[in-house]
Amino acid sequence: MIELKHVSKTYGGGKKAVCDVSLEIADGEITGFIGPNGAGKTTTLKMITGILKPDEDGGAVLLNQIPMAKNPLEAKKQFGFVSDNPDNFLRLKGIEYLNFMADIYEVPSEGRWERIESFARRFEIEDALNDKILSYSHGMRQKIMVMGALLHNPSIWILDEPLTGLDPKSAFELKEMMKEHAASGRSVLFSTHVLEVAEKLCDKVVIINRGQIVYQGTLEQLRAAYPGIDSLENIFLELTKDA
Repeated sequence: MIELKHVSKTYGGGKKAVCDVSLEIADGEITGFIGPNGAGKTTTLKMITGILKPDEDGGAVLLNQIPMAKNPLEAKKQFGFVSDNPDNFLRLKGIEYLNFMADIYEVPSEGRWERIESFARRFEIEDALNDKILSYSHGMRQKIMVMGALLHNPSIWILDEPLTGLDPKSAFELKEMMKEHAASGRSVLFSTHVLEVAEKLCDKVVIINRGQIVYQGTLEQLRAAYPGIDSLENIFLELTKDA
């Protein structure tokens, strides 16, 4: 479970990127995080994962009830995070990167290879594990980053635009993995700007605009709130029309 309580983030110059955000991502659900470019999605995810610190105004981030501010190491063990930039550790081989991530998260050597092999097979990347990440295409880099984030089988998955650059089969596999993870009673939070993906995949959505949450709930509840609007896309445009 992810909980944000009155979290804000102000950048230099006084620009408020996120303002008084409170939300709860429940276990057993896939939650889509939706908003226009620059709405505050990535900033919010970076505060959840501890990459950025929220403003010191009393707000709190809790992961499985563990406060990020007071116990960051334990909090960070609760999740796997896939950022929106897969261009990392480029001089490592794929297998070196995966073992590095497994070591960081204390994944036992026993059973480690089976887990790597399972992911590699699903993403059809087995033959590239001994190649340097520098030689990978954007989509292959995305796959290896997803694998590294999920190797320790975290209870919380946090993914920032995870489907960008993936081929259709790999995108399908990742969506199936997200469904499996939620079905096992754990939580998935992912940002996307593709409304069709959110519509087909998510149990709930959170819509952010100009750093503020403008909607949280199911898509059925969202449609019921706007009975005169015929599509999710038009409802989204109505909620974010001042962006």
